Amino acid sequence: MWHFCDILGRVRHSPFIGLYLLGFWIAPVSLHPQCLDFKPPFKPQEDLQFCAMYRNFGCCDSAKDQELMAKFYKIMDNFDNYGYANCAGYVQDLLCQECSPYAAHLFDAEDPSTPIRTLPGLCPDYCSQFWLKCRSTITLLSDDLQLAQAEPDQVHFCQHLELEDPDYCYPHLLSNKQLTQNLGHVLADPEGCLQLCLEEVANGLRNPLAMVHANDGTHRFFIAEQVGLVWTYLPDRSKLEKPFLNITKAVLTSPWEGDERGFLGLTFHPNYKYNGKLYVYYSVEIGFDERIRVSEFRVSPGDMNEVDHASERIILEVDEPASNHNGGMVMFADDGYLYIFTGDGGMAGDPFGKYGNAQNKSALLGKVLRINVDDNDRGPLYRIPSDNPFVHERGARPEVYAYGVRNMWRCSVDRGDPLTKEGKGRIFCGDVGQNKFEEIDIIEKGRNYGWRAKEGFSCYDKKLCANSSLDDVLPIYAYPHKMGKSVTGGYVYRGCEYPNLNGMYIFGDFMSGRMMNLQENKNTGQWNYHEICMGIGLTCAFPGLINNYYQYIISFAEDEAGELYFMSTGVPSATSPTGVVYKLVDPSRRAPPRQCHYDPLPVRVKSKLIKFRPKETLTGVELPTKHQKLSPPEEPVRPHPTESAVSESDKDWLQELMDILKEQEAAVVTTTLPQTTTKPPKHTRRKNRRKKGKHRSESGLAPAAAPQSGAVRLAGDEQGRDDRGRVEIFVNGEWGTVCDDLWNMKNAAVVCRQLGFRFALKASKHSEFGEGKSLRILLDDVQCEGTEESLLDCQHTDIGIHNCAHYEDAGVICGNSDYVDA
Repeated sequence: MWHFCDILGRVRHSPFIGLYLLGFWIAPVSLHPQCLDFKPPFKPQEDLQFCAMYRNFGCCDSAKDQELMAKFYKIMDNFDNYGYANCAGYVQDLLCQECSPYAAHLFDAEDPSTPIRTLPGLCPDYCSQFWLKCRSTITLLSDDLQLAQAEPDQVHFCQHLELEDPDYCYPHLLSNKQLTQNLGHVLADPEGCLQLCLEEVANGLRNPLAMVHANDGTHRFFIAEQVGLVWTYLPDRSKLEKPFLNITKAVLTSPWEGDERGFLGLTFHPNYKYNGKLYVYYSVEIGFDERIRVSEFRVSPGDMNEVDHASERIILEVDEPASNHNGGMVMFADDGYLYIFTGDGGMAGDPFGKYGNAQNKSALLGKVLRINVDDNDRGPLYRIPSDNPFVHERGARPEVYAYGVRNMWRCSVDRGDPLTKEGKGRIFCGDVGQNKFEEIDIIEKGRNYGWRAKEGFSCYDKKLCANSSLDDVLPIYAYPHKMGKSVTGGYVYRGCEYPNLNGMYIFGDFMSGRMMNLQENKNTGQWNYHEICMGIGLTCAFPGLINNYYQYIISFAEDEAGELYFMSTGVPSATSPTGVVYKLVDPSRRAPPRQCHYDPLPVRVKSKLIKFRPKETLTGVELPTKHQKLSPPEEPVRPHPTESAVSESDKDWLQELMDILKEQEAAVVTTTLPQTTTKPPKHTRRKNRRKKGKHRSESGLAPAAAPQSGAVRLAGDEQGRDDRGRVEIFVNGEWGTVCDDLWNMKNAAVVCRQLGFRFALKASKHSEFGEGKSLRILLDDVQCEGTEESLLDCQHTDIGIHNCAHYEDAGVICGNSDYVDA
């Protein structure tokens, strides 16, 4: 048994020593360590001298420990030797409970809006002994008038210090194994699913698929939307009103759910602070051809928060034979070279040529490319690194660094262990499978990653798979489509704030919404799998934390300090503003205060700032979350030489997505609060067509009594159909239009139900039903939950206040059946 001597020379046993070590433990649902600053406990950087029982894990650093020691001596100066001998231990015990991992419970401080106790909650037997021996210390320990009034009566006094939950009272919680044996570890539920929490960082985004930092000391982060907009966010999470980059006119995409084209990647040059260069990867249409393009831009010399759009230089273009499998990752690795990850060209099974694009080293599709873009202001836009593996191979493209890739979606570079730098420079990628397996790969120079011969560990093309010259490298992990159908690669956590997560490769699946992690076994070299779940019960009951997210996990990200984020959306469409950025949080242990402190460099802001307002909420124990409960994970797939090829009749992830979205249409109007919705309703898969229809004269009706405020009507449909049109609302005696900013299916559901229809089939934008130029714009930034009586009951700007024009007039298509009649 570990033991130590406290400041009074007494020998004590510590139930907390050794419990902060890395790992995870199955914990009871009620386990919720929390400090008085409403954050998780930590391991102090320096040994505590006074409250030594919490020197390995608790809520005090050395500064707080010294503060409590000073308070102790100030109190004990009022006593003679007899009083000191009788009461010093009690006074030390009570003062040091501020350092307990359960300080928030002991001081009844879980709710930040309620007053904190001045003395910790005591168990009745301990309280009675304290009162009998040392009641004279009460007024010195606390200035609580109610305690002072209760002090003469032992029963009344001890009742005042009782806790509602007796399991947490001091000192009995020290011997409660359920509360002490798991302290400091990542919690796991009985099925082994690791419980983490989230912090909402940004919202209202349209398919946010990249979040990057410039590594320039400002700690800004830049979020890219699929439509071709990149937004600047400051460290306080406020957003600049003016976009950092806007190439929406050049980017090829559509509102169709699951469209893989668009703005796909963004990275900053390692020397961006000095050269102002950044690189983007996006889809374009040239004549009748679709291409992927990698371009270089420079930041504007007059505004550090805006790109000089005229500075674009096209580094590379590759023809795309199909509209899917566009790849999209672009990044710099530790060697300073630019890595470009292309898809295999699309369709199914890489049908291009004898062996497919991915196995053809003379094609740029289905590859990891590596180029040198340094010193390119004169001469060629890029050069080939001399150590690229196929520079001297006849017929091979010299840009190729690795091949046999299907459609790698999201890759990252491991920063390495903060202390040992172990793992530094490894490149992790998620490669989306055909119709059986998804895989995680570590990219190495010159290696063949198997596609189309193999999918995961399984043979896909039997003839290619049997070829002895294949010499492919196997993934570090592959999972079957019962667990998910479109992997989203992630990051190895190397941040400062959550030490328990160090070394975990955290990734997800776009289709299933499953969050996962891999951790390397240093002895065997194998990667161990665990699923990540959102914390249940009180696990995430910290201010600002939530325990739910939208299903479609699009991408992961690191900030400049190395903390980990991910982006997901409720509607997988490039035009749906349901995208949210979340920060991953470990509720079991944090870094010590001030250890992760940094001072961002100042940012000169010329654009208006939009303050961040979180919209997501913590869900209770009984409430379902946006992330539906998923089936238990299967065992990791291991190599098996006899596995047969996949049937071509199996669905790929895109077809599966379409099937899911089709099923959702029938329940469009039943959408309730966002946090209790598994998947938001779908939008129609038609392109938005702008129609310049005539405005129906005052709805085409004979004069009648003025409608009630909040009434709506539909106008502008060229065929005069009454189930669709531009939304017009009656407010304060006049009709007006609604701006399509934040316009979504929940808003449309309110309108359609108000008009007597059962379903909202589409929330149309961009004045699809003509511009209501004869009317004022009355509503903007409308945000409904879907259950309101009228749009006026939803959140919106003040009547008549807006920052849009009539080309953004909103509309709807309603119906009493669950399909759109074109």
